[in-house]
Amino acid sequence: MKIAINGFGRIGRTILRQVLMGGADVEVGAINDIAPLDLCAYLFAYDSTFGPWPGPVEGRDGMLRVGDRAIPVTHGADLSRVDLSGTDVLMDCTGIARSSDVAGRGLMAGARRVLISGPSPAAEVTVVLGANEDRLGDARIVSNASCTTNALAPLLKLLDDMAGVESAHMTTIHCYTNSQPLVDAPRGDFARSRAGALSMVPTTSSATALIEEILPDLAGRVSGAAVRVPSASVSAVDLVAHLKTDLPDGFDSVLRAEVERSAVLGWTDLPLVSADLRARPESLVVAGPETRVIDRQLRVFGWYDNEWGFSARMLDVARMMTPA
Repeated sequence: MKIAINGFGRIGRTILRQVLMGGADVEVGAINDIAPLDLCAYLFAYDSTFGPWPGPVEGRDGMLRVGDRAIPVTHGADLSRVDLSGTDVLMDCTGIARSSDVAGRGLMAGARRVLISGPSPAAEVTVVLGANEDRLGDARIVSNASCTTNALAPLLKLLDDMAGVESAHMTTIHCYTNSQPLVDAPRGDFARSRAGALSMVPTTSSATALIEEILPDLAGRVSGAAVRVPSASVSAVDLVAHLKTDLPDGFDSVLRAEVERSAVLGWTDLPLVSADLRARPESLVVAGPETRVIDRQLRVFGWYDNEWGFSARMLDVARMMTPA
């Protein structure tokens, strides 16, 4: 599979790290970003979250050189003017592919498919692995939803299949992101105008609306909210679900068995904290000791690396989008 990366930010750089660390079936044929090449190389080589890259990294002669690999880097603000001939999937990681003309620029440049690293009204379909990948079909522009939706949707699908979800509320305890300022500064949302690394900030989550698109059978039955916290890496989902059937004693053991069958969910019985989950590839790692059952009410708490796990799903879905 040959991919290209448009937008060499947090997700774009994390995707490249994963490819170089073990994606033998993936070739990165091109990177496009408006930042200068030497800055792209520097930010890949020295990562504040995942640590330095264990080898030489250099930006030279229009190439990002990582060890013995040389990847062409362009700086086109309009991707449609970049030659992406032979690219199976363009990973659009810019965060701005929300209109059809922007999302379709990868196709105009020659890529066969476009996978957007976030919610996008321009996508033909939004896919979450473990929840609705059967809807992928032959769509050419696909959204990989959000990191929180990737954590929540497979869990909700599993619970609904097991016992039926009557209603549920999710709170994501989410690390701060680039949408928040480092010091108090105006944003559209008053609370999110406050310094992201100094306070817990209650706000909204895009996962609430996306769940209705991913799992339409649960429309109107799932609510959600977010609390942004002063942590740079790893987030959590705290889900309270009211189920349609009574839960037997030892339900946590039954839940664990189902989680461990999942391709995207994980389970831990250890008393972990967020730093312990950094660079975990699962969409969600359920914390077994935090499970609570009262009659038909179930509380499930799980961790997710909102960058590493989400980037792993980008690559998984890209593989599904690539014709055999």
